[in-house]
Amino acid sequence: MNAMATVFRRADRSAPESRGDRETGGSLPVLLTVDEAAALLRTSRRAIYAMIERRQLPGVTRIRRRVLLRADDLLHWLDQKRASSPQE
Repeated sequence: MNAMATVFRRADRSAPESRGDRETGGSLPVLLTVDEAAALLRTSRRAIYAMIERRQLPGVTRIRRRVLLRADDLLHWLDQKRASSPQE
């Protein structure tokens, strides 16, 4: 099973009243693994780690050796990075 399928499978088990579901539309868990973030951004694990090292990604949380990314921070950052359409 690929990482993005894992993201959605985990979201199905989460409680709908949780904070993360309200902010991300109920499709992502509050914290993403590097694999899940890579699938979301359609890039590699290596690219995610490089962006973390260069401090280019928001919402990075380290718990001992584990690296997690806050889904709402990542989605907000991604929304800010998008190019404006001609109608805007």
